[in-house]
Amino acid sequence: MTTARESEILTRVGSGTPMGNMLRHYWLPAAKSSELAADGEPMRLKLLGEELIAFRDSTGRIGVMDHRCPHRCASLFFGRNEEGGIRCVYHGWKFDVDGKCLDMANVPPHQDFKHKVHAKAYKAAERNGLVWVYMGERQDAPPPLPLIESTLEAEADLEIDFIQRDCNWLQALEGDIDTSHLGFLHLGAAQTQTYANGNIDQNIVANRSPEFIVEDTPFGTTYGAHRPSEDGGTYWRFAHFMFPCWTLPPISVFEANVLARAWVPLDDHHTMFILVANKSARKRRPSQSFADGKEPVGTATKDKYLPRTTDWLGRWKLVAHSANDYLIDREVQRTQSYTGIDGIHLQDQAITESMGPITDHTWEHLAPSDIPIARTRRRILAAAVALAEKGTVPPGVDTPQDYRLQRGGSFVADAKLDWREAYAQRIAQDVVPRATKVAAE
Repeated sequence: MTTARESEILTRVGSGTPMGNMLRHYWLPAAKSSELAADGEPMRLKLLGEELIAFRDSTGRIGVMDHRCPHRCASLFFGRNEEGGIRCVYHGWKFDVDGKCLDMANVPPHQDFKHKVHAKAYKAAERNGLVWVYMGERQDAPPPLPLIESTLEAEADLEIDFIQRDCNWLQALEGDIDTSHLGFLHLGAAQTQTYANGNIDQNIVANRSPEFIVEDTPFGTTYGAHRPSEDGGTYWRFAHFMFPCWTLPPISVFEANVLARAWVPLDDHHTMFILVANKSARKRRPSQSFADGKEPVGTATKDKYLPRTTDWLGRWKLVAHSANDYLIDREVQRTQSYTGIDGIHLQDQAITESMGPITDHTWEHLAPSDIPIARTRRRILAAAVALAEKGTVPPGVDTPQDYRLQRGGSFVADAKLDWREAYAQRIAQDVVPRATKVAAE
């Protein structure tokens, strides 16, 4: 069981907290590149409990800084993004993307002291359609960006989705670690005959209570649900947790599952879900092959967004939410689907938000199916405590290559193979050749 004290460490992300300090050692994906235009309007951005603004300057560089002007604390959200910097409209003080004061417009030149003034700014970087922010202490020499497979794909080949979730980052992330819920929450109404012949995901509904293996890794944890398959092999669904808040869940068959998902804490009670997936690989996934040519009711719907607003939590919010019970249809629940909620992501969202803003972990009764969750909590907690007590740099911060040759997904392997052998074979077959091709391009 996770104690109240451990839960406090795991869930609180503000500056000065053990988890907040750990998360600040990593680059975090924070926005789509398309959200910021050169000399366009500044965007409010909440990240790890801090109220920031993001903007793109005249030359295309990204600035991310505390929204308060260091002069009199007026919000730079109302500032003018012009001629290589953001200018506060209160007194005309101007700052570049690094926070350097360029101009003190209301101070006589012989009295200004702009060389002594800096806005609180963070390092920002762009790669393949994502804006990343580094909020740690190594601003002069930040660590490298992580080498996660899908984030290295060309931007034109990527599907990048953002969805805000109104709950703590840990419980949101743990939905990806809890892979056994697929057979209930998403596919509870499906039967083996729902699938076309040859679709290996028949095994999910043929046996809804898999066993698990889990192991600590240099990048986080690896876990696999396994069941005997109908052809005498072992049906595997491999997944990974990657520090600090990434998952590689088994959404599809292994050869097509070129994707990663981040669960970025906006504050203690709000999380930004970010999917980065190869579009063409997703289209080829044979796990979408069903007997009637259609996915089961409730699993194929594309999420719909509310109009965007400019407040701190106004980005990427869904039309279906807690106030309208996620548009649950009880008649559909009785007759066609397990939940009556339309959409796999929305089903996950409803359940994790129903746990409250922060789950009270002392109420839990974890089962053998929760071993990956328990082990991952231990891994995260140990890293945060080691940093707080010994100054130990968290896993993966300075070793981005640890992330490179990893993937989640499902496949059938020879029943005689050890899980490490089965996984290594698929990495050699599907991941290494693709990594070589991407590197060459």
